[in-house]
Amino acid sequence: MPTSLIEGNSLLAVDIGAITTRAAYFDVVEGQYRFIGMGQCPTTNFGAGRNVVLGLQLAVDNLQNLIGKSLLDDKGQLIIPTQPDGSGVDGMVSTLSVGKPIRTLLMGLLPEISLKSVEKLAHTTYTRIVAEIGQNDTRSLDEQINDLVQHHPELALVAGGVDGGAVSSIKTLVDTLGLAAYLLPEDKRPAILYAGNKELAGSVRASLGQLASEITFAANVRPTLELEDLGPAQRALADLTIHLRQRQMPEIEELRILSGGLIFPSAYGQGRMVRFLARYYGENNSVLSVDAGAGALTLAASFAGDLHLNVFPQFGLGESLSGLLKHTSLEEIVRWLPLEISAESVRNYLYQKALYPQAIPASLEDLAIEQAIVRQNLFLAAQFLGQRLPGRLRGRDGLLPSFEPILASGAALTGAPSLGQKLLMLLDGLQPTGITTLVLDQNNLLAMLGAAAEVNSLLPVQVMDAGALTYLATVVAPISSASYGTPILRVKLLRQDGSEMSEEVCQGELQILPLENGQSARLELRPLHRADVGLGAGRAGALDVIGSSLGVVIDARGRPLHLPENSAERIKLLKKWYKTVGG
Repeated sequence: MPTSLIEGNSLLAVDIGAITTRAAYFDVVEGQYRFIGMGQCPTTNFGAGRNVVLGLQLAVDNLQNLIGKSLLDDKGQLIIPTQPDGSGVDGMVSTLSVGKPIRTLLMGLLPEISLKSVEKLAHTTYTRIVAEIGQNDTRSLDEQINDLVQHHPELALVAGGVDGGAVSSIKTLVDTLGLAAYLLPEDKRPAILYAGNKELAGSVRASLGQLASEITFAANVRPTLELEDLGPAQRALADLTIHLRQRQMPEIEELRILSGGLIFPSAYGQGRMVRFLARYYGENNSVLSVDAGAGALTLAASFAGDLHLNVFPQFGLGESLSGLLKHTSLEEIVRWLPLEISAESVRNYLYQKALYPQAIPASLEDLAIEQAIVRQNLFLAAQFLGQRLPGRLRGRDGLLPSFEPILASGAALTGAPSLGQKLLMLLDGLQPTGITTLVLDQNNLLAMLGAAAEVNSLLPVQVMDAGALTYLATVVAPISSASYGTPILRVKLLRQDGSEMSEEVCQGELQILPLENGQSARLELRPLHRADVGLGAGRAGALDVIGSSLGVVIDARGRPLHLPENSAERIKLLKKWYKTVGG
């Protein structure tokens, strides 16, 4: 582990997003690490003189004004380490998600084995798959090479063969890639990550070493037919992603130097933190994190430390909105609107937002459209994640499995005008089941804390324990096949002050049980008609809950959630839900 930071040192964590650059300052207060403050400004990755470091300097300048501590010298350069007069900071880590998706080629032997594994690997960072070549590809060699030259991928992920297994088939793939790379101009040749049969590493280096812009090796993603291990390749891909970004934005080298080499893709930092939290909360816990960013939507799910990281650039809330209708329809977005707004208005908003991703909704109608888009993007991403999980982890009926907790970040989610709007976007989009806690990462710290853990494992723990995240609500979402209006759950809330309330919840209802901020209570659940609250069909149970502005939410609207086909009925129902949650 790097030793550039020791326990007790201050830390600056920087996240450079597609729209916003953030700088967070952490230091020790009364013997514990605390999140002290954050400065932010628009990311400066535009115009003739675009340079993301300029945005970093502005964000740090805002931060130092906020915390009353000098972090920059007279020339605007970061002061590292802390000086005797108290100015500066002891260390820095960086994460970034700025930049267009990386054009990526996948190469493997069998579609359901190595090719499937490198596809999963590609989805752990900011990529767009432009071509695939496998052993069963029926095209001629000329056609394959023409395809590669035409797409001129920036990155090639190559795998195949178990360790000690196939050799000749992989060599054929490597030779094809080498021929295509040779035909490309030197400045257009791809970086290559090889994560196949380890015994071929030397041969791959000899064949492609002079034909790739960069070549990296990682442990086999399929060391045996039965075992898939993406961890080592995922770390290698994270490093390679930063190198490719540096080719696009040379100023990132300055970030690398300031950070002592500790610079990661934001999604990688998010995944690290989610995996840590799954272990921190207990070996039986499953944790989900969603980041609805402008450049991409990221879902990170961890089951007892087993991480499933999925990055969806196509569902970002910025430039990629111009292509969203390739993945969904206007009707599917319109169904989430609680106002009478035409499909054409939604289409216009998509293109306007793609052109000006930094713009914020200027009217109630614009806000309704943006939140409808967020819902649909969350819904689509959750479906993809559910399909990509191993069979033993999948929820039933295409739903996500139960998670506890679910963490949410991204300005469209955390910056919504009311808590009720934040709640409904998460409930409608993700459609969680069972018993879960919804938590807001209001300051988008998760990725930065994941990077900080690389040098100081104590800092993220203490910052989280100190309340850096915001509790939104406890949610109980039963699954039931009962008809609409049938009672499916009896609940009793026994408050710490001795008061109590009981409710009978019917299929199709959304209810709020009031429980003030900081107040604790015992929640008793008695399912009816074999409804399942996450404990098994018809099984009763009880749990301790903490109050929030939204209290305890009982979401019995059904899973999957079905909306009326009739527009007037649908809008009436959506308005009713908004009214219920105070949205």
